[in-house]
Amino acid sequence: MIYAFLRKNRGKCNDEEKQNSSSILVYPTKQSGSPPQFLTKEIHFSLPPLRSNSLGDIVLSSEETPYETELGTDSLLLPSVGHNFRSNSFSCYGLGVIEPALYKSTLDLDEIQWPEGHIGRLWFSLRYEPSTEKLLVSLLKAKNLPSRTIGTVNSCDPFVRLYLMPDERRYLQSRQKKKTCNPYFDETLVFQVSPKDMADHTLKLTIIDGGRTKKKAEIGHITFPLKDLEIGDGLEQQLFKMDLEKEAPEYKTDLGELLISLVYNENISRLTATVIEARRLKFVGDKHEAYVRLTLSHHYKTVKEKRTEVAKCSSDRTVTFIEGFNFKIGASQVETTSLAFHIFQSTSGYGRDKLIGKCVLGSYMFARGKALIQWNTAFANPMEQCQQWQPLSE
Repeated sequence: MIYAFLRKNRGKCNDEEKQNSSSILVYPTKQSGSPPQFLTKEIHFSLPPLRSNSLGDIVLSSEETPYETELGTDSLLLPSVGHNFRSNSFSCYGLGVIEPALYKSTLDLDEIQWPEGHIGRLWFSLRYEPSTEKLLVSLLKAKNLPSRTIGTVNSCDPFVRLYLMPDERRYLQSRQKKKTCNPYFDETLVFQVSPKDMADHTLKLTIIDGGRTKKKAEIGHITFPLKDLEIGDGLEQQLFKMDLEKEAPEYKTDLGELLISLVYNENISRLTATVIEARRLKFVGDKHEAYVRLTLSHHYKTVKEKRTEVAKCSSDRTVTFIEGFNFKIGASQVETTSLAFHIFQSTSGYGRDKLIGKCVLGSYMFARGKALIQWNTAFANPMEQCQQWQPLSE
């Protein structure tokens, strides 16, 4: 009796569960002819715990008791907070949250109003390490470079050349950026300079468009005298932003200048170089006498040397020579030949003469600036005198 009673009650419970549980209606096929049947299947699931996001969205009210928090699922699913939020599996890592600081330009580049005729601005930093005698030049970016095609901002292929004036024959060069008038370089180049020579050099940065013809490739120049650089302990970089200039300022030296005259006779392939005078020379000691040594080189190999007589310096620091020298230079050798002028202070004793300064005239392989112009002008205008003051360098 007891067994039959328990079995009957269990059947009633199963019927109630079937009625309360989700049912699936299955229709029989035409062949079977049986009535439709309901099939039920139990599905077990559990709610995952909610994660709090990085903003701390889930806040319990002060009226809730720990007992209500533990048992009241409604308070967990619908928290009483003053704003909406979305929680996901990445909330604990702070992903998906926009950081406005990352999108804000510290230099406000987009708000710059460029003046008329502006050809570009360059951002760079300098740092000098006295212990290693290294000058580190970090190229950051350039803005508003002129485009080869009017109305576009991607018709420019810029790169930067760095010179340590007065030496313009050697240079460092950055990587070229393609199709942009606002390039980001993010590159550091290093010069080796001793501390005692820092004040005598000027850093020159030239931006070049690799897509232009050679004569129009140079966009502009920037010059920075290294004597204006604060050396310090060499740990901090100094940031600069400077506008490009179409023509590079003439490099001025404190070593003095030499007045030179060139005349080329193409009929007999002869170059006549006349050393006229020197001014603002820096002498050491009491004996202010000087002479000039001329060195003709072909492919950096010395071919001939000549020198002037020793001349005394006047009260205004001017030394007059007025001596001419002839050199044999064929038309095919003009591009591979150079003529160097070294001024020495004459002292007592053999081999103790002190070099005051020098200048080198020649083709693009050897010279730049005024020295290159005088050389090319002399050979382009035979039988005409080409006279020019040339600055001296170390």
